[in-house]
Amino acid sequence: MHPLFDALENQLSTRPPQALRMPGLVLREAAVLVPLLLRDGVPQVLFTKRPTTLRHHAGQYSFPGGSRDAVDPTPLQTALRETREELGIDVTGVRVLGALDEVPTLGGSGFRIQPFVGVLPHGLEYKPNPAEVEFIVEVPLAHLMDPTAHRVEPHFSRGVAYEVDFYTYESHVIWGATGRILRHLLGLTRALSPP
Repeated sequence: MHPLFDALENQLSTRPPQALRMPGLVLREAAVLVPLLLRDGVPQVLFTKRPTTLRHHAGQYSFPGGSRDAVDPTPLQTALRETREELGIDVTGVRVLGALDEVPTLGGSGFRIQPFVGVLPHGLEYKPNPAEVEFIVEVPLAHLMDPTAHRVEPHFSRGVAYEVDFYTYESHVIWGATGRILRHLLGLTRALSPP
């Protein structure tokens, strides 16, 4: 295990995740797993690209996850179930480090997302579900922490202005709710990393 993962787990255990407060809006529950892993000793973040045929967020980069089903006793169970279904992996070995703050989807799909950070076991072989995953990309955490990989743009939804985070890795552009979740993770990681 990498010392950064241990430090992140310790930090997440000392701060409860902030619940989303958007009075007057009824949002559906969803959960995602923010998968971390080591590749040749280097911390990576895993993303999936959604097929263009999907109803919500088609063609976007995302973390494994989805709507909470009645069979899911907790949001964490949702995140793990969806990770198993999307990546085709055994999730019993995932080390869950903790939860990040809830985020909304702002483009009209109407979800409140509870993100969980988890470390995937070494040596997993992905078997992505083609109905949900076009492909998988692992991005070095150090690249995402580089300020040149990040930009912010103003957007508007329902007459409200908000900022959208964009992270670029090679030809991949990660944004939207995934970008907001990633910004929170990177903020915590920067606080743990020496300058």
